[in-house]
Amino acid sequence: MVDRIKLGDIAVEVVRKEIKNVHLSVYPPTGRVRISAPLRMDLDTIRVFAISKLGWIKKQQARQQSQERETPREFLEKESHYFKGRRYLLKIREHNAPPRVELKHSHIALYVRRGTDREKMPAILDEWYRHQLKAELPAMIDRWEKIMNVRVKDFGIKKMRTRWGTCNREAARIWLNLELAKKPTECLEYIVVHEMAHLVEKTHNARFVALMDRFMPMWPVYKEALSRLPVKHENWRY
Repeated sequence: MVDRIKLGDIAVEVVRKEIKNVHLSVYPPTGRVRISAPLRMDLDTIRVFAISKLGWIKKQQARQQSQERETPREFLEKESHYFKGRRYLLKIREHNAPPRVELKHSHIALYVRRGTDREKMPAILDEWYRHQLKAELPAMIDRWEKIMNVRVKDFGIKKMRTRWGTCNREAARIWLNLELAKKPTECLEYIVVHEMAHLVEKTHNARFVALMDRFMPMWPVYKEALSRLPVKHENWRY
């Protein structure tokens, strides 16, 4: 069952679930607010909780609404694309072979068969991004496992609309957002460490912050850099 409460001009969607604790989320790009609450919790109690978090909600909404967004990519010649924080110009080349991507000095060359629809080109480039992350992440994770004394049993890469990464503590598995392939390496590494820290501490409490401060003292700088970088244009649906 979904309820809605109003905090001035802010609408809050409330969903009750079989959970123990209240979870508050503010989703990009417009700052939609959602609270997941235990089934036993009444709406008045949830309203009081939301009011107590009103300052944080407004801060998150302002940050998300002001963040620069990429224009939709049309896969045209000399269109800007990004890899590891650097801007490259797209070059589309036709050939009689399976599609591939090559990174050159100042451009990304996308090789496709003659007559390939432009609608299929994003998937080709995404697969290349995925391959690059899969090649880079094992060594990065291995290095941080030794530093943090934790074990990542598995990792995966997928498109995420609201998070840079997630951690499944029970399976010791972390997931990374495919978009991180476009960001500077230090931002990717920050998210890896962040998710690995969740193998030790589930929530973003003082202990978690202490872990991040201990293992990656510069993490607030990387977090801020990631929040300033343009994010992918999306047609968001909820």
